[in-house]
Amino acid sequence: MKLQRKNRVRALAVGALAVSGALALSACGSDDTTGAGGGGAAKPSNIKCDGKGKLLASGSSAQKNAMDVWVQNYAGACKGTEINYQPTGSGAGVTTFLQGQTAFAGSDSALKPDEVTKSKQVCKGGQAIDLPMVGGPIAVGYNVPGVDNLVLDAKTLSKIFNSEIKKWNDPAIKKLNPGAKLPDLKVQPFHRSDDSGTTDNFTKYLKAAGGWKHEPAKKWEGEGGQAASGSAGVSSQVKQTSGAISYFELSYATASKIQTAKLNTGAKEPVEATVDNASKAISEAKQVGKGDDLALDLNYTTKAEGAYPITLVTYEIACNKGNKAETLPATKSFLTYIASKDGQSALKALGYAPLPTEIADKVRATVAKIS
Repeated sequence: MKLQRKNRVRALAVGALAVSGALALSACGSDDTTGAGGGGAAKPSNIKCDGKGKLLASGSSAQKNAMDVWVQNYAGACKGTEINYQPTGSGAGVTTFLQGQTAFAGSDSALKPDEVTKSKQVCKGGQAIDLPMVGGPIAVGYNVPGVDNLVLDAKTLSKIFNSEIKKWNDPAIKKLNPGAKLPDLKVQPFHRSDDSGTTDNFTKYLKAAGGWKHEPAKKWEGEGGQAASGSAGVSSQVKQTSGAISYFELSYATASKIQTAKLNTGAKEPVEATVDNASKAISEAKQVGKGDDLALDLNYTTKAEGAYPITLVTYEIACNKGNKAETLPATKSFLTYIASKDGQSALKALGYAPLPTEIADKVRATVAKIS
């Protein structure tokens, strides 16, 4: 199994190398990530290696596929450093980081004020900051036999995930899909069992656009449904369960060949979950973090043509000052690589969105100041 996983990661890295000029996302002014030579993922010679030993990190499972390729590329260049990233979920990753057990954390939600305060105990003379690194769509994946072009909206999704809609031929779903042959099949919604930034972003969308009855949170608050751990867990359940529906990053849907719903946002046409469509929505994000903190506020209610509103931005969370001397060189080196044009150029081939130029420039400048 280890060999198969290595081959799978290697295949993703090779796929990333094929990314070309299409990576420039005009919708949000993305970097020309191809480089002068039109290449894709970073070549080992483009990575500046600092530090030795093992670097521990954990958190967001949403960025796992991106992190797999980044770690593979970095390991190819920096033989003396091992990056060990565990996709434990955003909540667990932040907790572990605040306990001083990891060099950085991955989270699909920005730090809360109390978490910033706690971080000052770990970041001596500084604090934890949010560094946007990965963007992309949260797909609504479903398994309904005979239905391959499903349209849903925020209000209907809110009812589905709160167990208020029980069958796939419910009138609300029929109204959105007048030409579809919807079966008399039980709706089986799956949600994350772990504290998840993906859940946080998904429920923020449901609340903002669909009248979700609960407060958005990393912990699932909806009624009924079934739970599974991580994006891999819920996507696996959708793949194998007739009538199932859940939410997870587009890369998981693509990898498992799971059908994804289009969204009726109020635009002229339903919007598909694609990298470019998510980028159109992410381009409307506003920076709400102060100073070195680059936390973003996403627009979940956009009605712009072709803008897919269920998006997330995954942050790497690290100390701006006060990093441990033994981990600082490798942490800074690795974050510098993944924020670089070479690191970002690997993303679109994996179903993620490279950072817009304005945000990417700020991230690189901030990483350069980490101490």
